[in-house]
Amino acid sequence: MPRNVSPLLPATQRRLAELGHRLRLARLRRGLSAEHVAERAGMARKTLAAVERGAPGATMGAYAAVLQVLQLDAGLDGLAADDALGRMLQDTVGLPARARRRAPSNPPGSPLEPPLPAASGAGADEGPASADPGSLSTDALLDVLRKPPGT
Repeated sequence: MPRNVSPLLPATQRRLAELGHRLRLARLRRGLSAEHVAERAGMARKTLAAVERGAPGATMGAYAAVLQVLQLDAGLDGLAADDALGRMLQDTVGLPARARRRAPSNPPGSPLEPPLPAASGAGADEGPASADPGSLSTDALLDVLRKPPGT
């Protein structure tokens, strides 16, 4: 029985399709059959075909398993690594008490970045992403998050 998948914006659908195409090309460049990759990834051939099509219903784990088999999984570290808007909101509004309690410490060399410093000097007025978080109202920042996709 197919799972319900939230509709994606066209740009996101395109990115998934391009990812699937790149995974298929990587498999072919390595001379690996679809059956072999599917078996090593622990999935059905049909699931691999969905991943290579960029199907939004394929799980993140399925994409990660294929990346691992193709030895391309190091790129997963970059996913959602830069959250400028989230850091700006954190610096302006602060984390809820519950999130503060559970936040992991960042050991030296951790890929997690510290909060953005306040913008100053040249280029500080280039828009919300580079603005001083204190100069933006909390309501304005939260409105950005509440805005429906595609508007």
